Amino acid sequence: MERNLGAVLGILWVWIFEVEQSPSALSLQEGTSSPLRCNFSTTMQSVQWFQQNPRGSLTNLFYLASGTKENGRLKSTFNSKERYSTLHIKDAQLKDSGTYLCAARHSASSKPAA
Repeated sequence: MERNLGAVLGILWVWIFEVEQSPSALSLQEGTSSPLRCNFSTTMQSVQWFQQNPRGSLTNLFYLASGTKENGRLKSTFNSKERYSTLHIKDAQLKDSGTYLCAARHSASSKPAA
């Protein structure tokens, strides 16, 4: 039995946006405070901050569409017009150890600009 194999050609529009987190590495002494910052190459719709503990588990810390949220010793700000978000850790404790990640959502339309 003979089979015809066909190919499907599709166009995939890819938008590449840069997200820069600073500082890239940070060590804090217990009781001290420090901000982390994410800068975006374009306007974003929302941002999320995560903590990855030394065992690899991810914890969602904040979701922001705008403004500021606070949860205990953690505070996050998102300014879409200025294209940045910050995460402030106050009075650092051993349980704050881990990797902090920011993730941003872009509001690109489904059709690219002509």
